[in-house]
Parts: sequence; structure tokens; C-alpha cells
Amino acid sequence: MSQITTHVLDVSIGQPAAGVAVVLEIEKTAGVWKELSRGATDGDGRLRHLLAPESLVEGAYRLTFDTGAYFESRKVAGLYPRVAVEFQVRDAKGHYHIPLLLSPFGYSTYRGS
Repeated sequence: MSQITTHVLDVSIGQPAAGVAVVLEIEKTAGVWKELSRGATDGDGRLRHLLAPESLVEGAYRLTFDTGAYFESRKVAGLYPRVAVEFQVRDAKGHYHIPLLLSPFGYSTYRGS
């Protein structure tokens, strides 16, 4: 499993959000991002394979979720076309699970386990 993982839950329906496209990037210099990988959440709303094992380095990372396409596929009008979550990796040996709780008009995130 990747050292960076995510899980998207659609709290408006009380279910995992399957098929959400996600891009993982690292900040190379101030404001300059490099894409590391991309994928989509599975049927349980999880994305477990964003990085090769043991490839994590310290630095600033960003997960960008294509929430607009997800809600459009459900024929729901949402406010946020994308959600970008930036976070700092200070321990390259750690695991960083970044869940996204999502609804058409709001979202929240936290460091999970």
C-alpha cells in the first residue's frame, strides 16, 4: 500500500464516493507543483495506490479531487468543481491517510489512520 492514501465519503448520501478522480502532486519550489500520480477511488471510495512503496520524501504535497465530475455523474449541482488539499510530510517513513468528507456544498478533511 502507498504511504499516501485517501478515502472519499459523500456525506450527502451517507456512502463512499466511487469514481472520484484524484491527482497527487509534490511542491518542487514555491508554487511549482509536479504530478506524481493519478487515480480514481474504488467502490469503497478508497484510493490506496498513489505512490510506489518507500518512495515518499519530506515536503509539501497536494491531493486534488475532481468533485465536479463526480457530482455531475450523479446529476447533482455542486458548488466546488475541485477540492485541493495541501499537506506537509515531515516523516518520510510515516503513513499519510487524507480522507475527504464531501457534499455538494461543503467538504472537510483531516489526517486519518
